[in-house]
Amino acid sequence: MKHFIFLLGFTLLSLTLAEQYTDRYDDIDVDDILANKRLLTTYIKCILDQGRCTSEGKEVKLHIKDAMQTGCEKCTETQKQKARKVVGHIREHEKTYWEDMKKKYDPGDKYKEIYEAFLNAGN
Repeated sequence: MKHFIFLLGFTLLSLTLAEQYTDRYDDIDVDDILANKRLLTTYIKCILDQGRCTSEGKEVKLHIKDAMQTGCEKCTETQKQKARKVVGHIREHEKTYWEDMKKKYDPGDKYKEIYEAFLNAGN
């Protein structure tokens, strides 16, 4: 019986951890990226399938649609803060790219209410 309880606990812990995106890149300094237009453009073009991707860019691209559809519910707290900061910057300074991202990942504005609520929650 002890083994069953341990196995059940381990399984539940594994499922809980699997419900979040990897935190492998949580230490990336997004301020450096936002301050460097060339670097920011490289990441954006990766996400839009218009350019090459770094490993970090591939990870973002892998989860961006799900994050938009769920209000970033699988994001770590760090990812939520950084996502709000980066998207806020893109919305303000790279409006065309923001429109392109919305067209690609939410073409019918089906999830707009969800991701807008998430983005505005940080204000």
